[in-house]
Amino acid sequence: MSGPHQDLLDEVLRAHGGLERWRGFSQVRATLVTGGSLWPMKGLTQDSAPRQMTVWLHEQRASVTPFGGPDQLTAFSPDRIAIEKTDGTVIAERSAPRESFRDHGENSPWDPLHRAYFNGYALWSYLTMPFLFTWPGVATAEIEPWQEGAQHWRRLRVTFPEHIATHCAVQDFYFGEDFLLRRHDYKVDISGGLPAAQYLGDYLEADGLRMPGKRRAYRRGPDGQADMGALLVAIDLSDIGYS
Repeated sequence: MSGPHQDLLDEVLRAHGGLERWRGFSQVRATLVTGGSLWPMKGLTQDSAPRQMTVWLHEQRASVTPFGGPDQLTAFSPDRIAIEKTDGTVIAERSAPRESFRDHGENSPWDPLHRAYFNGYALWSYLTMPFLFTWPGVATAEIEPWQEGAQHWRRLRVTFPEHIATHCAVQDFYFGEDFLLRRHDYKVDISGGLPAAQYLGDYLEADGLRMPGKRRAYRRGPDGQADMGALLVAIDLSDIGYS
């Protein structure tokens, strides 16, 4: 694969720390604080307590703790979601979790396993981007650039295969002149195809890799513009470390 979009992807991977360095690690851990209007839309309350997120870099696996209790955590993979005690006791689990969102709309209520699945796949994908774009079966193509205020952003359209659990099959990623990820557009398939534009900033460096410390997802209008009055999800990351 060569051409402008491959050149863009190469620059993006380099700007975020480089594929070789990334391949030398197997896990990333981070502290996260989340908020936004998505949780009340789902009939859930979201507190601002910090949580520990662990993501496996080369397999689709993730866990957040605490979850629903001080000695509880989640175990996410695409074909199973579970809430477990720290000693391994299973509190609740669901096989083929994506099926449980069938016919869901924007305001369909979520149970704790729905929330755990969403958290698992979303944070797994966020903490593996943009290196995830090199996975087998993932296709990238550069599309027309985007003017955001005074800034000129190049864009990659990324198509994910069915076996990767993520927001939707086709997603758009916007990159600044420094080739760092600035914005991410997607539809939340498991919530009635809710259209979102997520802005990224406050980059942090850990073990030679760079990751945005702040993510803010807003409802995206038909014209592609974000509705800054409709904050869906806020994520603040800190204490990032690779192992």
